[in-house]
Amino acid sequence: MKNNKKIGLSLSGGGYRATIYHLGTLKKLKELEILDTVDVISTNSGGSITGATYGLHEGDFEAFEDTIRKGVKRSVIKGVLTSWRFILVFIASLFWVLTILYLLANGYAYSSFGLLIALIIVFLLFQFNLFPISKLNERMYNRFFFKNKTLKHLRKDVRFAINTTNLESGRLFTFSNDTMGDSAYDFPSDDDEPIKFESDNFPIARAVAASTAVPFVFTPIKIDKKFFSNIEDTKRATPRLVDGGVYDNQGAHKITQTKSAYGSQIVIISDAGNAMPFKNSYRNTLTMLIRTSEVFMNRIKNLQMVQYLYENHNNQKREIAYQSLGWEIEDSIPKFIDGVKDGIILPQVLEHHNITETDVSNKDWTTIKNKLKASIDYKTIIANANTKAQLEIARSVSTNLTPLKDEEIDALINHASVLTEIQVKLYCVSLFE
Repeated sequence: MKNNKKIGLSLSGGGYRATIYHLGTLKKLKELEILDTVDVISTNSGGSITGATYGLHEGDFEAFEDTIRKGVKRSVIKGVLTSWRFILVFIASLFWVLTILYLLANGYAYSSFGLLIALIIVFLLFQFNLFPISKLNERMYNRFFFKNKTLKHLRKDVRFAINTTNLESGRLFTFSNDTMGDSAYDFPSDDDEPIKFESDNFPIARAVAASTAVPFVFTPIKIDKKFFSNIEDTKRATPRLVDGGVYDNQGAHKITQTKSAYGSQIVIISDAGNAMPFKNSYRNTLTMLIRTSEVFMNRIKNLQMVQYLYENHNNQKREIAYQSLGWEIEDSIPKFIDGVKDGIILPQVLEHHNITETDVSNKDWTTIKNKLKASIDYKTIIANANTKAQLEIARSVSTNLTPLKDEEIDALINHASVLTEIQVKLYCVSLFE
């Protein structure tokens, strides 16, 4: 907290790319002596790996950084695909398919057709039981990052929100230091009592596995009966949790809700999302569904960005610093000036940068630009920016969980670090008073 203002930090999704990108954000906030004043960290998907790992290393930032750097060099996918469970089910499925082909080749068409129908039915009814990808994913997270820690082990001076999307309620299901659940269960629409959960012993690896359970790839996470405060509530609620990015990929929803326990007056949003690439290959239903999902999530992101950056001055009047992997560093000052032209920059922000009403009324944009650069020491900051080649390396990293190379790690961390310093100094001025 700074100047009696609650500070919230959100870390977006985006696989290992997000995990390491947000390390750059946290490193810069640590350098600026802001990180230790952050009250809330709200995370999604790859950002949840970073946030939860940070929450387990209170007072030892170096150990936290070392864990993240080493973790993203190890393959979660390889661990899943080489697990005995996956191998056994794969071999059994392959044997079944070969039997069908053998029967078909030897004139037993009806028998082969019957086995094929049976295989399809088994797959449709028991896919998540046969291939519990998220459970296997949880084991890898535990091995790489969390070492069997539970929610109660998260540091107490920061409130964490590890966000998932609850398919049952259509809302966020959030795991925190001492609580878990979603608003649909906390405030039921009928006269029933709220549905509560026992969070202390819930595995952090499972919470993060749920936060990263991308639809079409990973299986939904269930909440075991032992985590219900009232066992009878298992008849009323059956949470099925998938990637938090389905509902809110930036992770900023919680910290921008005024009445939420996570609501903050100063908000820093670290977005590892890249510019949405053009695609022209849709050869089957699966690729079309995945692309459709990307379009939906991108539109949600754009709508939320409009809310955070362009409508904030009308209602909540929060100081919000937003930065994204897809942004060009040299656009930061011009975008701020566009905000001045549109009248959406908060008065205290303009005052901090010594921008007067006369500057604005005279449309003296050159003077305003020079004042901004001097105010944040822009020249010194951009001296550390990535080269064009390094930026291309950072943006070429995909959003999966395959190992990252040192050059990719360094490029992502550096871009996040530079953008974070610029945006925080431009918009979250209360942090420097």
